[in-house]
Amino acid sequence: MAKRDLDKSARNRIIQNIKNQLRDLLPEVIKATEVKNEASLNAKIGSLNDCFIDLKQDVIHSHDEFINKWLQGLKASIDSFNAPPRDKWIYTNLKKHEAFREYILLFLKRSYLNHFDDLSKKRPAPEDSILWIGQTNANYGLLVTPRFNNGQWENDKSKIRTFKSGYWTIGHVMKTGLVIPGADKTFTFANIDQFLLFFTDTLVRNSGSQYEYALAEEYSNFVLSSKKPLDVPLLIPEFRYMGLEKRHVYRLDFMIINPFTLDKVGFELSPWSTHGYLRKTKELNQKQINELAQDNFEKEMKRHRDYFRKHEVFTLIYTDEQLKDCKKLFSEQIAQYLMPEKPATQLSFQIMEEFL
Repeated sequence: MAKRDLDKSARNRIIQNIKNQLRDLLPEVIKATEVKNEASLNAKIGSLNDCFIDLKQDVIHSHDEFINKWLQGLKASIDSFNAPPRDKWIYTNLKKHEAFREYILLFLKRSYLNHFDDLSKKRPAPEDSILWIGQTNANYGLLVTPRFNNGQWENDKSKIRTFKSGYWTIGHVMKTGLVIPGADKTFTFANIDQFLLFFTDTLVRNSGSQYEYALAEEYSNFVLSSKKPLDVPLLIPEFRYMGLEKRHVYRLDFMIINPFTLDKVGFELSPWSTHGYLRKTKELNQKQINELAQDNFEKEMKRHRDYFRKHEVFTLIYTDEQLKDCKKLFSEQIAQYLMPEKPATQLSFQIMEEFL
């Protein structure tokens, strides 16, 4: 954390330095372009960010990339048959006045650095920003920026980028709560203890699996013992393959989504008693029993392949040998996915400040 704070402080100093450079250029730019004042000039430039760049989806790793995308957007507008007068004004002055060109490049660099955290983080695609979990008729939705519209829940896509909590973390569900399908109702939680009680004794206990419940208890203890419980990724229970579709296809026992990379890993508990045991085999010969066992195995593998193809969930499967000690299973196999490290920032602002 200390290293990140130092880097943020260096970024703020760079921003202030750019601001000073802009102020030095301002009199010459105003004279050349005949704009009224600084506020009017900045409004002309800044209002185009959302026109030239997809701020809802694009992940931008550097100010050079941001500037390049902005200029590409400007050029595409100018090359069209109906370029707005504002775009033409900016393009003409960029070509005509060196001071204005320098001002815009500095302004865009500052814009990127001001919004670096939002612009550089990976965001869930619209189709991945709604999760439906739980049993039939006892299911709930987890969205990023939920709003109820025309009888259905949806995300306010314009706000996904600026969502401050880590995606799919304890902090996420504490901020948004869980929504009720088809009704303008939300389950919210006053504190983490309340959510964890709902998690273990409503979401997980309804599955009827002693192993899921045991792992849910281990997860709750893990969260409560964490120094930063709001940053812990959710252990998402009963992720529904077909979302709100009435026809039940699959549910995945647990899933974790890395809040930084958005990579997904699933955990399927497959005890022999429910996933392998063959009943009513007395009247079958060995060949028929083998065919029945093979059919069960193929169905189980198809389920995991389908989850990977449709939702990009790589699934780990645990059988009786691992399930006999759920505490050990959690600590050795699952806990590592609850402690993701933020990928190294591609920009070191301390280095930029020192050498650039």
